[in-house]
Amino acid sequence: MTIEELKTQIKRLNSKAGQMKMDLHDLAEGLPTDYQKIMDVAAATYEIYRQLEELKQQLKNMEQGK
Repeated sequence: MTIEELKTQIKRLNSKAGQMKMDLHDLAEGLPTDYQKIMDVAAATYEIYRQLEELKQQLKNMEQGK
């Protein structure tokens, strides 16, 4: 994967992460309605941000020539 491809992937994932964050926020604001969804939405949000952090580290390593 090239640096540009990685940047594109990060940009897409960052957009998805922002949407997941808003979904989690909206769910929290609506409590106690749909409280059953909290764990699923939180887990999905966590996974997106974990992947994003991993890709950003990959990009940093690539840009530093590691």
